[in-house]
Amino acid sequence: MERNEQLHAEAEETLDQINKKTGRNMPQAIGTAVVLIAIILGCLLFSIDLFVLLVVVFMILALWELRVDFATVGLHIPVLMLWICSALTLLATYYSPYHLITMSLSIIVSIILVAISASAKLSFGNRLSLAVAGKLSNTDASARLESSFNHEGGEQHHSRLSHVAVSVLTVLYIPLLASCIIIPLTFNDHPVAHAIMLVFMPALSDTGGLFAGAWLGKHKLSPRISPKKSVEGLIGSMLFAMAGAFAVFACTYDAATWATRWWVPIVAGILIGAVGTFGDLCASMLKRDIGIKDMGHLLKGHGGVMDRVDSILMSAPFTCALLWVTGL
Repeated sequence: MERNEQLHAEAEETLDQINKKTGRNMPQAIGTAVVLIAIILGCLLFSIDLFVLLVVVFMILALWELRVDFATVGLHIPVLMLWICSALTLLATYYSPYHLITMSLSIIVSIILVAISASAKLSFGNRLSLAVAGKLSNTDASARLESSFNHEGGEQHHSRLSHVAVSVLTVLYIPLLASCIIIPLTFNDHPVAHAIMLVFMPALSDTGGLFAGAWLGKHKLSPRISPKKSVEGLIGSMLFAMAGAFAVFACTYDAATWATRWWVPIVAGILIGAVGTFGDLCASMLKRDIGIKDMGHLLKGHGGVMDRVDSILMSAPFTCALLWVTGL
């Protein structure tokens, strides 16, 4: 009995050390990741249309998280208009025969409608206030001290132009980048392989960076923005993404394609690893400036939806362009 208790205590201590090194609850993170992988693969294998709808749902959830996050520093985005514009943009991009033209026009119209809605600054009910109160109550005091909202020059009340600017930025961040996940589903007849490249390779890159940084990380990449990011983690991200890209290519393309495109997985791994890490740093900088630890709390062990998809969104345009230019 004493031996079992000692082993249990050692296991808990080891797990605590792992959680401390990685900065997250690893059992929860692994469980959530397994569920997400199963849902995404199920949608892809059943129907690409279902996968498109799943992307729309994730973007809607991400927009709600951003609304709450911005509201903690007094900035308001018209989430209802953003929901409508984002859903219509993604669906129209996929179902229209003129994908790129439709995407471009939809983004332009979305910017105009969202800017007008943001200038009106309408608010309905008190659900947002309750969400902001919950967000602030769960935020570390040290994180709040880093917020520009708490600095001497910080202001709780912003000009109307500030609300418009952050709303337009949201259009460029969510529906525009998410459209780059949709576009590759429409060309060269490899929608499943393209979807896996776009969604799972950045996630695999994050995993590689997490483990390489936790066990080998000694040289900080950007200590002020994200203290846990390291040069070793960046290299691990690239190598994991590269290995994943090689696996996807091996299962998708024939020998003739490999003979002329063998270098594409290498470029894809470097791009996804570098851009995905940059996306994480941008999200960390935004969170530090706002004064929050996580964008949300919907995904146990991962924070919010935005915490999970930031690297996916940032990598999507580059992966999309690479697949298009190489004809894959």
